[in-house]
Amino acid sequence: MQIQMVDLVGQYRRYQTEIDDALRGVLTNGRYINGPEVGSFASHLSAYLGGTHVIPCGNGTDALQIALMGLGLKPGDEVIVPAFTYAAAVEAAILLGLTPVVVDVDYDSFNILPEAVEAAVSKRTRALIAVHLFGQCCDMSPLLDTARRHGLRLIEDKAQSLGAAYTFPDGRQVPAGTMGDIGILSFFPTKILGGYGDGGALLTADEALAERLRQLTVHGQSEKYRHRLIGCNSRLDSLQAAVLDAKLPHIGAFIEARQAAAAVYDRLIRAEGLRIPFRLPASTHVFHQYTLRVSGGQRDALKGRLQEAGIPSAVYYPLSIDRQEAYRSRIRIAGSLENAHRLTEEVLSIPIHTEMDDELPAQIATYINTK
Repeated sequence: MQIQMVDLVGQYRRYQTEIDDALRGVLTNGRYINGPEVGSFASHLSAYLGGTHVIPCGNGTDALQIALMGLGLKPGDEVIVPAFTYAAAVEAAILLGLTPVVVDVDYDSFNILPEAVEAAVSKRTRALIAVHLFGQCCDMSPLLDTARRHGLRLIEDKAQSLGAAYTFPDGRQVPAGTMGDIGILSFFPTKILGGYGDGGALLTADEALAERLRQLTVHGQSEKYRHRLIGCNSRLDSLQAAVLDAKLPHIGAFIEARQAAAAVYDRLIRAEGLRIPFRLPASTHVFHQYTLRVSGGQRDALKGRLQEAGIPSAVYYPLSIDRQEAYRSRIRIAGSLENAHRLTEEVLSIPIHTEMDDELPAQIATYINTK
C-alpha cells in the first residue's frame, strides 16, 4: 500500500456522490462566479462558527492582505508576526508597505509567544497576527489582553485550525478565528476543510467591518460600478464553494479521524529523542499536521530513513522568517528567536489524514520506534 501525507483521492471517493452532485449543479446553472453556491457555503460556515460574518475570497493569502487593508493600516505601521510560520502573513504586510515585527514562538506549542508580543510593542505597532499553527489555537487570553491594553488590532490566521476551539479562564469555549477583529481561512486542498483548488475566507463579528471586507474583495465596489474603496479582485468561485459546501457537514468526522490517528501515534511512538505534539490545555487540536520534534541533530537522518521505507514526511518550516532572504531587510526582529531557530532544525511532520485507520499510524509508529 502506498502511504501518503494526505489522501485526497480516498476522501473524494468516500463522498463522491455528494461532491459530484454539487459540481453538477454549478455546471447546470452556469453561474461560475458569485453563483448561489457561494452564498450557501458562507451561510453554512457562519452557522458552524456560531454566526460570525463569513466573506469568501480567492485564497488564504488574499484573506490576510484584505484583512490588513480592511483595518486601515498605513505604510510604516508595524504588524507583529511569529518567526516560525509560513511566509504569507509577512508577505502580505510587506506588499502593503507595513513593517513586520518578528517575534519568537513557544517551543512546545509552536505558536506565537505572548510575552514576546508584549515586549515587541512600540509606538508604531498597530496590529498582531496570531497564527494558529498545525491545528491548535494560540494562547489567546494573554494575546487579547495585550491587544486591548495597547490598542492593537488582532488578526487570527486559522488556515490550519478550522474546527479548533479555545477555552478562556472563565470557561467560555470559542472557535478559533472568532476572537480577534478578523479571522482568516484557507481552503487549500490539504486543509481540514479543503477545496479542489484555491479558496479562502475572512471572518468577523463586526458588521461594518464585514461590509468593508466584502467590498475590498470586489474592487472596492459597494454596488456594481460604484467604487468606494481601493480594493482587489479575490473571489471564491462557485465550483469551489459547491465542493466545500458538500464537505462541510462532514468536518466533524474529518477532525475525529485525524484525532484518532494522532491518538495512535501518541500511544505508540516511544523512540528516544522524539517528542510528540504538545497540547495547549486551553485549546482543542484538529491535527492539520502531526509534528514531531527530533532532538540531537537526528531529524534529517530520520526523514531519510522514512523515505527509504516509503513513508513520506515533511519539514514545516526549514527556515524561520528572519532567515528568509526576501524579508531580511524589510522586518524588525524583536528579541531572541531562539525557539524558532531550534524548531526549524527539529520539526518533522508525519502522515495524518481523514482516511487513516488505526493500522496505518501503528505501522508508521512501529517503524519509527525500531529505526
